[in-house]
Amino acid sequence: MWIPSKLTRPARLHNAIMRPRLLDALNQAPYYRLVLFRSPAGYGKTTMAAQWLNEHPHTGWFNIDENDNDSFRFANYFLQALNKASQLACPKTQAMAERRQFACLSTLFGELFAELVDYHEQTYLVLDDYHLITNDDIHDGMRFFLKNMPDNLTLVVTSRTMPPLGTANLRVRDLLIEVDNDLLAFDEEETTRFFKKRLSEQVEVDILRSLHQQVEGWPSALQLIALHAQQRPMHLVESAESMASFNRGHLWDYLAEEVFDLLDQETQKFLLQCSVLDMFNAQLVTDLTGRSDALAMLESLNRFGLFLNTLEGDNNWYRFHNLFAEFLRHQRYAQIPQQRGELHALAAKAWLKQRSPQQALLHAQKADDPSLVIDILCSYGWEMFHHGEMTLLEDAIAALDSDHLYTQPRLSLLRMWLLQSQHRYNDVGDMMTHTEQELANRHIELDDALQGEFNALRAQVAINQSKPEDALILSEQALGQLPSTTYRSRIVATSVVGEVHHCLGNLSRALPMMQQTEKMARQYHVYHQALWALLQQSEINLAQGYVQTAFELLDQAFKLVREQHLQQVPLHEFLLRLRAQILWCWNRLDEAEESALKSLEVLAPYDETKSLHAYSMLARIAVTRGEHDKAARYLELCNSLMDRSVYHIDWRANTDLANLLYWQTTGDTESIRLWLEKAEKPDGACNHFQQLQWRNIGRASVNVGQYERAEQVFAMLEESCNKHNLVTDKNRNLVVQAVLSKKQGNRLQALAQLKEALSLANSTGMVGIFLCDGNEICDLLQELADTKALNELELHRARQLLREMTSKERNRSVHFDEQFVEKLLNLPDVPELIRTSPLTQREWQVLGLIYAGYSNEQIASELDVASTTIKTHIRNLYQKLNIANRQQAIETAENLLKLMGF
Repeated sequence: MWIPSKLTRPARLHNAIMRPRLLDALNQAPYYRLVLFRSPAGYGKTTMAAQWLNEHPHTGWFNIDENDNDSFRFANYFLQALNKASQLACPKTQAMAERRQFACLSTLFGELFAELVDYHEQTYLVLDDYHLITNDDIHDGMRFFLKNMPDNLTLVVTSRTMPPLGTANLRVRDLLIEVDNDLLAFDEEETTRFFKKRLSEQVEVDILRSLHQQVEGWPSALQLIALHAQQRPMHLVESAESMASFNRGHLWDYLAEEVFDLLDQETQKFLLQCSVLDMFNAQLVTDLTGRSDALAMLESLNRFGLFLNTLEGDNNWYRFHNLFAEFLRHQRYAQIPQQRGELHALAAKAWLKQRSPQQALLHAQKADDPSLVIDILCSYGWEMFHHGEMTLLEDAIAALDSDHLYTQPRLSLLRMWLLQSQHRYNDVGDMMTHTEQELANRHIELDDALQGEFNALRAQVAINQSKPEDALILSEQALGQLPSTTYRSRIVATSVVGEVHHCLGNLSRALPMMQQTEKMARQYHVYHQALWALLQQSEINLAQGYVQTAFELLDQAFKLVREQHLQQVPLHEFLLRLRAQILWCWNRLDEAEESALKSLEVLAPYDETKSLHAYSMLARIAVTRGEHDKAARYLELCNSLMDRSVYHIDWRANTDLANLLYWQTTGDTESIRLWLEKAEKPDGACNHFQQLQWRNIGRASVNVGQYERAEQVFAMLEESCNKHNLVTDKNRNLVVQAVLSKKQGNRLQALAQLKEALSLANSTGMVGIFLCDGNEICDLLQELADTKALNELELHRARQLLREMTSKERNRSVHFDEQFVEKLLNLPDVPELIRTSPLTQREWQVLGLIYAGYSNEQIASELDVASTTIKTHIRNLYQKLNIANRQQAIETAENLLKLMGF
């Protein structure tokens, strides 16, 4: 799929002029990050770079063209060039690029730098013709690359314009060598050597000096003059005079009169035909022109000096000098405009023989030949889809008119999968409806196999739109219609069947379907789908109470992510999020926080609205630790995101839980009451996210005293848990039910419910759910432990929970937020010093963190300020409270907490 010649540097010309003044300056390149050759066309940027790096063994070369503005293509060629230079020092990163497993170039380059940590050879990477890059995402990625690249790597860029790569900053930091057109232009001595090497007769020094001045050392102009003089000996003076006032139009005229018109018609035709190709080898030209002597023609033209650059590597790849290529295109447009479509069509077919359908598709579009475009899309569209050529495919299909598009249903299907791959779910549904109407209007009936593919996509759309019953019918229809060889659609349909059963609470049927999906996806190397199936299996096991099994499945998923380089795909965030949820339930808060923060790193390149789940998890962790200020900050962000976007009920319910736990802990019953009035009520409770939302409603009802309503909710939840074997949700519900029973005065029932919850926790390991309501159930746990109503394992867990609930670890992190301080200052027996010398809000926060056992550095990190600022706050609060050291600060905080009833 990739063009080898794009990774080959120009062969060193046998008659090239050595330029020691430039080479001496370039010897210092290992000490610089960027070497920039910048000049207009024809100044020999590429030639000079090739001459300089000719003997260097660790050099990668990337010949850029206009089609490389796609970030995926750019990244692939970039990494292939680097691997070629470094003897495969970064194979894993290249594999990520080839599979399009990166969110943006910056994240990809982050993986690259980690992989290059043990590679120490001085290496050069050349980006030739970088001015053709107009994609800002690529520019952003390259700025990141230059900022963070290893010291043993030097980037070499040739460009006609100043590239937006942060060159001003590099120049100030003395990390840039810039070779502009003034340096690239030949001086008089180089001009003299240039002509001596090309002309047999002696040339007067005055003529050469005049010639140099007239063209200002422009190498391409000197090359043209030398060529003219070779063809018409003794006329060098005339050549110099004719070039005295040249511009682009004059240059075209000169090339036409003095080069092109002197060729025979057969050679002219050959050159004009070849000009449709940016680069070519003998086979490509043979297929384009129909000439069996294409290689001999190319070698002849090369010897003749017609600005034909030979590229290093196998198969004798060539390209025209930029100026000459522009001239030939100009001539082709002027002389044979009617052959444009035919030549591009021939070029497309020639590239197909080279197994390069993306190049073929580009030429087919230029040929304005819809039939050829359709043939290529139908034959190679899915191959290009799997290689990540999304933009090219989408543009090609969008350019087709309705008749061409809808008479080929597979193209419509491909177009919709392109949208699906970009998570444009609503657009897929709309396009599906439109496509069905267009096919009906044209009386096009789909055969069973194609109908199966459409149904697989319909099923995916239905599950995206929370229509599980429709999705189940469509996916099962698809599996009945699809042949065994249509593996991608069969994998999708099987996955949807499993997901539907999961949503409907049929866990015993969902699990084997997801196991089958994983097996098929691994067999056919559809690793994104394999990862999705593993995560679904983990959620199913979690719902059934097999939490340790669920956690071990996540370990398998992490292994798949590492092996297949899936670190930057959004599903990696889902994996990290699931891990954080289990760790939170196990009260392993530090590890849970680490996973949640890593999930935010994965989502960094995406829209912030995708980060809601991670922030709500961080808020729950903060509430559990008693870090109310931090929790408030996270929840403010979560609620802002909820207002700005539309989310699945699972996401909303998790955020609502974080809010409810915060309000419950801070005693804000009014906010709970307002939430309860508007709370969304799911249709059922047969899956984990519906259970969570109803449990939120039950929890809120308990907190505002609506006990009868809460009782009804938990009765319904219990029935669903028993029916669908939702063991983990039953475990969670029982804890809140125990709180409800206690508030209703039914202590015996509360004890029984808590005992059952402890029994279930023996298999689930859920301890975090008890700590959420620790203040309410602490005495119940103590009674169960004292009356010996528990077995040995239950007793051990109860005592562990009691230690957690009563230890300073739980209470030390009480933050002195504004509400807390306001209540404290209104107490009648608060020390007078506290009233007369009030602390600022920030000083109260610092006091709370000192009491929590935080160091100065940890406090600075927690409050996101400098350590020196924290020292100032500590000095101020010591003065205001008349204390001398940290221990006295802790004792003061303890006394204030006792006044508040803690």
